[in-house]
Amino acid sequence: MRVDKYLWCIRYYKTRTIATTACKKGQVKINDDVVKPSREVYPLDIIQLRKDQINYKIKVNDIPESRIGAKLVDLYRTDITPKEEFEAKELLKYSKDYYRKKGTGRPTKKDRRDIDDYTDETSITDI
Repeated sequence: MRVDKYLWCIRYYKTRTIATTACKKGQVKINDDVVKPSREVYPLDIIQLRKDQINYKIKVNDIPESRIGAKLVDLYRTDITPKEEFEAKELLKYSKDYYRKKGTGRPTKKDRRDIDDYTDETSITDI
């Protein structure tokens, strides 16, 4: 089976087109070799793929006939991804600066509403 079809069948990619594009970009390796989407996959091959900033490692157990249900995925592959990859993603999530600092840039919608509420309260008390 082709590597792009295999990755689609075991539900690592939502469509075959996305799996093919990942192969063309060099994000998929079989036994440490960058592969084209048409490369054949055999049992006991080790597939490395980069998706969502995580480097997954998969061992091929068997080749499915077609796309399979999520509960049956473990019959056809063994996930040997190191836990450090998932921990690195968690750290990356916390390191991002989600909010702008106070006093920089335009007010957000929430800031505008707070300002409007404040001005409405002060105009009522002035009367």
